[in-house]
Amino acid sequence: MNAFLKQMTMAGVIAGASIAAIAQTPPPPPPPAAPAQVQPRDPAQWRAKMAERHAKRMERLKTELKITPQQQGAWNRFAEALQPPAPPEHASREKMREQFARMTTPERIDRMRALRDRRAALMDQREIATKTFYAALSPEQQKKFDDITLRMMQRHGERGGHRGPKG
Repeated sequence: MNAFLKQMTMAGVIAGASIAAIAQTPPPPPPPAAPAQVQPRDPAQWRAKMAERHAKRMERLKTELKITPQQQGAWNRFAEALQPPAPPEHASREKMREQFARMTTPERIDRMRALRDRRAALMDQREIATKTFYAALSPEQQKKFDDITLRMMQRHGERGGHRGPKG
């Protein structure tokens, strides 16, 4: 009986060990394969997509404002002033980096100032065109324009653009 008890005890130990081995957590799955090399975006394709989105937004704005035939000239001047600007002559970050690498620090500062001045001039033109267009709208259209542009500015802030004091 002693031998039988030893055999049963050994069988129980082996069964317990095999159950414990089966119950162990499986190893973590292998890490996913590295993604294929991401191709840089084609700047021309990106600009075309942005121009299309801009055109849709402008058409929606025109529809919502219910532009009259008498206001069409003011609308055309406004829409033209808001067209996205042509890309700068460097047209890519790589070219700009190459240009900057060949410049001295004072030359880089002057180049950045010229780019900043170009952006400021474009903004000035847009501001003047917007104020001129706004003056051509009826009071109801002005209210609608105010509401639409406020929503646009709020959405821009939510995307991480210009932030308020807590930003």
